[in-house]
Amino acid sequence: MHREFLESTLGILKEYKQLGEKALQQIPKDKWDWQYNDNSNSVSVLVKHLWGNMMSRWTDFLNSDGEKPWRQRDAEFEAENISPKELMEKWEEGWMTLFEAISDLTIADMEKEVLINGKNHSVYDALLRQLAHYASHIGQILYIGKMLKDQSWINLSVPKRPSTN
Repeated sequence: MHREFLESTLGILKEYKQLGEKALQQIPKDKWDWQYNDNSNSVSVLVKHLWGNMMSRWTDFLNSDGEKPWRQRDAEFEAENISPKELMEKWEEGWMTLFEAISDLTIADMEKEVLINGKNHSVYDALLRQLAHYASHIGQILYIGKMLKDQSWINLSVPKRPSTN
């Protein structure tokens, strides 16, 4: 059961990475800093936040708190002039850190607890928590893409079907 859970989780995370990349390919790079309003995040901010979270959570995953003292979470949400190339390097670094950490987990590790913000979580809960977190932000990237591309957006999932009523 543990092995299947790890393999399934890893597979789903890889699918979300690919989904995010397909969305990023559709969004013009000069629009990555666009925000719907001041309370919204841009694609650039979301990529920086995913990177910061992944680096913090998955570096030394089993042995140190997932909220590292070196993480600058608030800065992840500040607009800054980062090139698309730099953002994609962060994207890759974050995902590779996550994939490596999960791939290194053993069956015995699944019985352990990890710290996140000083609170104990089972490895199962930590994995599920991050899966949900990343899926929500990938969904935000897709939604921003749909807003920016409007009718020219290429659907990345099951398209709407005409009503049968």
